[in-house]
Amino acid sequence: MLRQQDVGHRIVVRRIVGIREGRPLFSDALGELVELSETHLTIATAQGRLRVPVAEVHRAKRVPPTRRPTASAVVELELAADEAWPAPVRGQLGDWLLRSADGWTGRANSALPVGDPDRPLPAAVDAIERWYAGHRQPAMVNTPLPLAVPVGVELDARGWTARPLTLVQTVPLTTLLSDPHRTSPEGGPTLDGAGRDGDDPPVVLDPAPSEEWLAVAAGRKGGLPDSARHILTAVARVRFARVYADGVLVATGRGTVTGQGRWLGLSLIEVAPSARRQGLAARVIRALAAWGAAEGATHAFLQVEQRNTGAVALYRKLGFTTHHTYLTRVAPPT
Repeated sequence: MLRQQDVGHRIVVRRIVGIREGRPLFSDALGELVELSETHLTIATAQGRLRVPVAEVHRAKRVPPTRRPTASAVVELELAADEAWPAPVRGQLGDWLLRSADGWTGRANSALPVGDPDRPLPAAVDAIERWYAGHRQPAMVNTPLPLAVPVGVELDARGWTARPLTLVQTVPLTTLLSDPHRTSPEGGPTLDGAGRDGDDPPVVLDPAPSEEWLAVAAGRKGGLPDSARHILTAVARVRFARVYADGVLVATGRGTVTGQGRWLGLSLIEVAPSARRQGLAARVIRALAAWGAAEGATHAFLQVEQRNTGAVALYRKLGFTTHHTYLTRVAPPT
C-alpha cells in the first residue's frame, strides 16, 4: 500500500468501480500521487485530478517515472528560483539554504534542502527547527520531489504536515515566442505583439514596480512588508509588466533572469476579474519572454499550485510542462 513518502511520485492504482454477477469490476489509473489521507488518495492523471476513496483501492504501487530530470537539473532550477525570489534573511547548513522574510510567502520562509547539509539528516532537521525558532517563525521546508524524498521521510516521522503540491513548470522561450502576431520588442518599453495585438492596450515593462503595481501584489499576497519589497526588487535583472485599459490597471506580472542568465522566472501574473478571458495573461507572459530572450535567457520557469486548475490550463496552452514538483512541509506546533 502507499505511504506518505510516495507523494510526488508516479503510481498506478487499481480500484473497484462496481460489481457484475458477483464479481468486482476494476479500473486502472496512472499518474502522480499528489495527496494521501486515511480516507482518500488524489492522483494527477493525463485526464485531470482523480480522487479515489481508499476503500475502493484494490492495489496501488509506485511505478518508474516517464522522464524525470536529473538531480543536478533540479538543483540548478531550484537555485535559479531562489535567486529570483531572494529572502532578505538567509542562513546555510552546508549546501542547504535557510530563508526568512517576515512570513511573506512560503518560498521565502522555508529551508531548501538541496545538496549536502554537512551533517546527518536528523541533525540537519534539528538545526532547521532551531533556526526558525530563533527567528520566531514556524519551521518550513520546501522538498523538491523526488530529490528530497529522504527529507520527507524524516519530516513524516516528526509529524510535519504538507501544503498543496506545487508544480515547477518550464518551457523554451522559442516556444513562448512562436506566436505569429509577435513583433520586435525594439524601440522602447512597450512590447508590441508580445504585448499588443491590434487595438489592444500595450504591455509596458518597468525596471521598478509602481505603487499601483505593488498594491496589486499586496492584494494577492495579503500585505506587503518591507521584506516583500526586497524579494520583488533585489534581483539584478528584473522587469515589472503592466497593462492599462481605460486608465485602469488590469494586468500585471514580474520577470527575472537568473541562473547564470539561462532562466526567465515568471511570477505574480495577475489579471483583474473584469478583464479575464481576454488573453491578457498570455500577452504579459510573452512580453516578459521577449525581454528575457533579449537578455540571453533560453528557458522560462514558473511555480503554480496544482489545484489552481485555471492557471495550469493556461500554462499548458502556452507550452509549459512540469519539470518537477515540490511540497512545502510545515513543522507541528510546539
